[in-house]
Amino acid sequence: MPQQNELLSKAEDVADQVLRRGKYILPTLARICLVSTFLEDGIRMWTQWNEQREYMDLSWGCGWFFASIFVFTNLVGQLAGCIMVVCRLYVPVACGTLFGIVVLQTFAYSILWDVHFLLRNLALIGALLLLLAESRPDSKSLFAGVPTMGENKPKTYLQLTGRVLLAFMFITCLRFEFSLPQMIHDMVGSALMVLVTVGFKTKLSALLLVLWLTAINFYVNAWWNIPANKPMRDFLKYDFFQTLSVVGGLLMVVSLGPGGVSMDAHKKKW
Repeated sequence: MPQQNELLSKAEDVADQVLRRGKYILPTLARICLVSTFLEDGIRMWTQWNEQREYMDLSWGCGWFFASIFVFTNLVGQLAGCIMVVCRLYVPVACGTLFGIVVLQTFAYSILWDVHFLLRNLALIGALLLLLAESRPDSKSLFAGVPTMGENKPKTYLQLTGRVLLAFMFITCLRFEFSLPQMIHDMVGSALMVLVTVGFKTKLSALLLVLWLTAINFYVNAWWNIPANKPMRDFLKYDFFQTLSVVGGLLMVVSLGPGGVSMDAHKKKW
């Protein structure tokens, strides 16, 4: 037990050193990863304009005009939202726009009835909530130089909800197969995700989960190895960038910390 505590302390020290050295890069990297799925989908709307419009027309029978409006809304909303997020301009407006796009696509593509894609969209919403929390200023004291004793409750609850929703991404990665690699993946990933969700050793757990999910993502969703004419390429590409956006959400957790509603915060009060 003492050896385990010593090993854990060393791991936390290494994580703290990494975070201190990358404190100026980490928030920007988190934002870029977080909006990557919206950027990819916005570009897809441009390059596959006719295909997307025809798909919506055939699926909903809404006609050429309304199908075009749908594609145009997705294109402009996602690209504009990505630019605002990366440039830190009107971030709440950008988050609201991207949230609206997620909800719109959930109904338009009938994702509401597909549990796998629905859980991934919920995880994506969690990442957006963490981005919104990051954009909110900390509570200020009424007196200069005196720290406030109250909590920024909206920011705290955004962080909590964001952490919980991020867990849904990993649920979609679970496979109940009796193979050693899959069992290791399920156990390690689940343990790290639970720690992030409850906010225990949060920064270390989130950083390890970032490394874990990134490695799995590049291995499983290697869309660049699939020929361009194969439908599987688009599926893997979509999966890859959605996972990358959730990685961005986890990087936000690393950068921000767990917030007030977490085991880490409560340990400080004990």
